[in-house]
Amino acid sequence: MTMALRLPIAAFSLVLLLLILVFPPLLLDAKTLKRDMKALNEIKASLGWRVVYAWVGDDPCGDGDLPPWSGVTCSTQGDYRVVTELEVYAVSIVGPFPTAVTNLLDLTRLDLHNNKLTGPIPPQIGRLKRLKMLNLRWNKLQDVIPPEIGELKSLTHLHLSFNSFKGEIPKELANLPELRYLYLQENRLVGRIPPELGTLQNLRHLDVGNNHLVGTIRELIRIEGCFPALRNLYLNNNYLTGGIPAQLANLTKLEILYLSYNKMSGIVPLGLSHIPRLTYLYLDHNQFSGRIPDAFYKHPFLKDMYIEGNAFRPGVKPIGIHKVLELTDTEFLV
Repeated sequence: MTMALRLPIAAFSLVLLLLILVFPPLLLDAKTLKRDMKALNEIKASLGWRVVYAWVGDDPCGDGDLPPWSGVTCSTQGDYRVVTELEVYAVSIVGPFPTAVTNLLDLTRLDLHNNKLTGPIPPQIGRLKRLKMLNLRWNKLQDVIPPEIGELKSLTHLHLSFNSFKGEIPKELANLPELRYLYLQENRLVGRIPPELGTLQNLRHLDVGNNHLVGTIRELIRIEGCFPALRNLYLNNNYLTGGIPAQLANLTKLEILYLSYNKMSGIVPLGLSHIPRLTYLYLDHNQFSGRIPDAFYKHPFLKDMYIEGNAFRPGVKPIGIHKVLELTDTEFLV
């Protein structure tokens, strides 16, 4: 072999070696981490036929000609594949929350909504330190919301609505610095809303409607500088008392304020009309009285204001046409 031929072969071999060292996932078949395989197969054994028939083989990330299991997303980390997303929703899963899920330590997204899960969320949920989205809405989960959820420091979306959770809202949820969306509506929660939630610098949406909560808005916003990013505040269908404090106008990002069906009273403060992008204001079915300042009727963004079922002076009029506000699934991900 001539020297001229040896050089290109040597150069090619060197490049190939570098590719193997720098990009092993591209050239070598990574194996799925045994921890994740064991956890997913335990979950598979506990789920109904609607899921199992689509989960073929033993490797949730796919093996040879077998594709990854439906609803399972894997990523390569070093020499192994790990499960990073589990989305198994609207397939009528029946039974307790699958505790084996809490062994999937690389999960960033867990979506089990619209099933028939029962019992409590296990405290081991706090092990999922990389979780960004936890969606368990529309199940039949019970017991208290585990305070260990407050250990999920990367969490941005928490959906626990439309279940049967009882007890108080854990103040540990205020330990979630990245939390943007908190949905707790349609449960059986009692007690006061923790004012510590106001320290969440990124919280945009708070919905605790349709529970059995008590207390006042004044208590909720008592921490100076609270709720700096809050856009939507849903407190409807509870047992809140007291009035609307003038300090509520300090929540300058508010767009939706939903106070319907409580036991609140007093006048509507003028300062509320100074919230620049206030768009929907629900005051109906409380015990508010007096008149509503003219500034509300001149507000450039206020589309709808509902006032029925109160003790306002004669002549006080609503704004807009009554409709139910509902966010779409796509808005959950904003």
